[in-house]
Amino acid sequence: MKKYNNNTKKRFIPNILTLVNMFLGFLSIGLILNGMPLKAGIFILVAALFDAFDGKIARLLGIDSKFGLEFDSMADTVSFCVVPSILIYSLYVTGLPAIIGGFISFIPLMFGTIRLAKFNLSPSDKNLSYFIGLPTPIATITLFSYLFFNNKIFGNIGDPRTALMLTFSMAVLMISPIPFAKFPLFSFHVGTKNSISLILFFISLLLLYFFRGYVLLPISLTYIIVGIIKWLSNPHRYNDNSNYNVKMNDN
Repeated sequence: MKKYNNNTKKRFIPNILTLVNMFLGFLSIGLILNGMPLKAGIFILVAALFDAFDGKIARLLGIDSKFGLEFDSMADTVSFCVVPSILIYSLYVTGLPAIIGGFISFIPLMFGTIRLAKFNLSPSDKNLSYFIGLPTPIATITLFSYLFFNNKIFGNIGDPRTALMLTFSMAVLMISPIPFAKFPLFSFHVGTKNSISLILFFISLLLLYFFRGYVLLPISLTYIIVGIIKWLSNPHRYNDNSNYNVKMNDN
């Protein structure tokens, strides 16, 4: 009984992180609708950090569950599917007919939820060393990074046509079979590849801290392009992903 109570208490830890992720997404919606998309983008970056750690903490504590998986997907739907759709609708489809603008804005929500549903139907994917398809947080961060970059360089929101091309690209990548690297484990004792990835991760954080809106877009695009190039260079890319998993682990 004591063990059950301890596990019950521990289970609140990752669920609270997931709830914070959802709450930050909800706040981001309000900020966008009130004309503050840049602040919304900061909230989304923080939400992505909470999303990155809730599952890791659950597995570390040995309390990962079906509820946690579903709850995490619900939170991700708010923060990384609804929010980018509202961002597109509020900034980049003005002047278009309502139906066309609404459909284009719906794309991140539609493809994002499809990606999350596919992940939930394949829970074994969480044990792979990579994501299958572009994760919804990365897709959303890439869209916001385009906004940050243009605000820093040109003082505006950027060309709507480029933003919509980016939106379509992120949508396709989310449901694609392309493997993308997961965040490295926070340890230098699990292999050379993980250590290099961890060093690059910390370097990226430092660049973000000092240069902020200037480097987020290049970092996001580099992550995506490297994933695509690795997939294209894999001769077994159209076969079962287990072949790719072997290649990833050997590098």
